[in-house]
Amino acid sequence: MARPLDGASVSAFLRSLPAQPLLLGLGEARHFVGELGEVRNEIFRHLVEHEGYRSFAIESDCLMGLVVDDHITTGTGTLDDVMERGISHGFGASPANRELVRWMRAYNEEHDEKLRFHGFDGPLEYWAASPRQALTGLHGLLDGPLPYSMETLDTLLGPDDRWADEATVMDPSRSIGRSPDAQRLRLITDDLVALLDTQAPRLRARDGERAALYGRTATGLLRYHHWMADTSPARMARLSALRDAMMAANLRAVAEQGPALVFGHNLHLQRNKSFVPFGDQQLEWWSAGAITATHLGDRYAFLASAFGTVSDHAPAPDTVEGLLSSLPWDHSVIDARRLSEAITRPAPRISHDRAYFPLDPARLDAIDGIVFLKKAARLEAWPD
Repeated sequence: MARPLDGASVSAFLRSLPAQPLLLGLGEARHFVGELGEVRNEIFRHLVEHEGYRSFAIESDCLMGLVVDDHITTGTGTLDDVMERGISHGFGASPANRELVRWMRAYNEEHDEKLRFHGFDGPLEYWAASPRQALTGLHGLLDGPLPYSMETLDTLLGPDDRWADEATVMDPSRSIGRSPDAQRLRLITDDLVALLDTQAPRLRARDGERAALYGRTATGLLRYHHWMADTSPARMARLSALRDAMMAANLRAVAEQGPALVFGHNLHLQRNKSFVPFGDQQLEWWSAGAITATHLGDRYAFLASAFGTVSDHAPAPDTVEGLLSSLPWDHSVIDARRLSEAITRPAPRISHDRAYFPLDPARLDAIDGIVFLKKAARLEAWPD
């Protein structure tokens, strides 16, 4: 049930699945682990060269991702500029991400069938960006005369900083998500998205893809801002669920372009509910992976990552990570369902690194496979 991690074992894992996936999720047990980024790059190169994969999606702002996609497909912009403006959450500073983008651009220069790059997160953290880019981008791709002018949108949107106020995370009274302007923008967005459906045949494929992205992002952001103004105890769980629903909508769009490797946190890509402590609450919501699997069925597959020693902290031998640490290889791929049948009552791991989320031994049967790194020593700094 375990193999050394290499191209052959990745292909063998794919052959073991009931169907070839349109989306192969590779989860992160912790963000900013240098070794995992390098392993991911090796896996993606193998998938491109031997399994026909042509798309890569990362847990990053979907609109910023257009900058990277333009760069790798047409050469627009310098690599430095693209890494700064095209990948959010501080992930643009990752050496592995930089190498991935460089390699994808070099591949496209030599091949007619182009690789594509996608961000699948919304333009948000727990706070959210202004819907300006999405709304004006959608408006600009539609054929006139339109029922709303760009001037009307600009007036209703107002200054972007009144939307992207980080203080709204803890203070819903600061949110403008239920203001008259925001409510009118939600109706306008609905009209523009409906108009897009009527004009779809006139749009070139790339413009239609981009217009659909703008439409679902504007809709998602305005919905998210509406619930930012909520004062009920369910507010943060609802916002977490809305974020993953936006991720899932983006992933379904990526799936329409054929097999893709998806890279993001285990909590977002897993098939089951996510549970995260938040102050005195336990947030609970269905993950993007669970929503995606509902739509794609066995055309969605999930490889969770897990680590043995994280920094200087080794797992206890009676945990899943402790057991996997006895494997002879530094990097392994494991059939998680067979593993769940073979081991009995492993102890849950208590992580010394709050950013590392250990495997849940009770949910191994909801994972297709595990990419296991015996040691994660190069933990990159989290952005301020």
